[in-house]
Amino acid sequence: MLTVSGEPGCRTDEVAHITAQRLGFEHISEARIKAMIREEFGEHFQLPEKAWRHMMAFILARLARQSHLVVSAPGAECIFNGVADVLRVQIIAPESRRIGTLMLDHQLERAAAQQQLRAIEKQQRQERLRRFGRAGIPPHQFDLIVNADALESEQIAALVETAATLRGLTSVELLPAAAEAHLQFQARLQLARYKIAPPGRVELKRAAFVHPSEEIFANLLDFYRISWEYEPRSFPIQWDKEGRVSEAFTPDFYLSEFDLYVELTTMKQSLVTRKNRKVKLVREMYPHINIQVFYQKDFQNLIFKYGLAGRPGETAPARGGNE
Repeated sequence: MLTVSGEPGCRTDEVAHITAQRLGFEHISEARIKAMIREEFGEHFQLPEKAWRHMMAFILARLARQSHLVVSAPGAECIFNGVADVLRVQIIAPESRRIGTLMLDHQLERAAAQQQLRAIEKQQRQERLRRFGRAGIPPHQFDLIVNADALESEQIAALVETAATLRGLTSVELLPAAAEAHLQFQARLQLARYKIAPPGRVELKRAAFVHPSEEIFANLLDFYRISWEYEPRSFPIQWDKEGRVSEAFTPDFYLSEFDLYVELTTMKQSLVTRKNRKVKLVREMYPHINIQVFYQKDFQNLIFKYGLAGRPGETAPARGGNE
């Protein structure tokens, strides 16, 4: 397991995501942990700040039995003290570098970026104090500290990958059952004090692609390290007389880095017309939405160019429609 922490403006999640892809691990961010908590306890569940570390321990211990993890949730380095085969990484950078990153990422002037950096640092210190009982992170909590002053995310990920390989993390077994049981017992005992009884299982949810072409496209995005979401949103395009949605359109992918929805059209021509009508309606009704359609010829060119699949007829049969 890897934990990746970083100062504000160090693109910690991005580094962790790239590192996970390079190693073939699962990336678990704070946002993903929060999503798992909502799925298990409901949208309106309020987790006390002091119970956060115990809930995180419960979730990560379960997931570490399923996959090797790269965790970029702040404070994760505190969870697995005493557990072997954990590499704790911290990313640091001079303030000027971190301000510059915020300027680029959020299109801010220097003064606004500096003010935002101060606000984020203050918020993180307060949050860490509430959750873990201390505002700072002692250097001895980490096995590797990387200065990002002159390094890009890809280069940092390469360094972390090398360190993980040298530590043998790519060849070790998943978290042993005894270690998980110990972490689970401690986490559940602490959560019980807040009258929280977590479920018996927490699992990584993977996209269930409707059509093989979608999985191939996802592999292409992963190859270029482009983050994606599968069918994250539906757009109503028709309503009945009572105002209820009678027809909606769900694009196949959303690429958050580009704020772009992607729809794949790889079926026979007779169905393309109906899909084009839906895309046209979405563009008319939601002009602020960016959507790109990949037609069969475009998609096949991508497949053949990058060797992601065989010629038509050699791919696995569809598991359902892909309208």
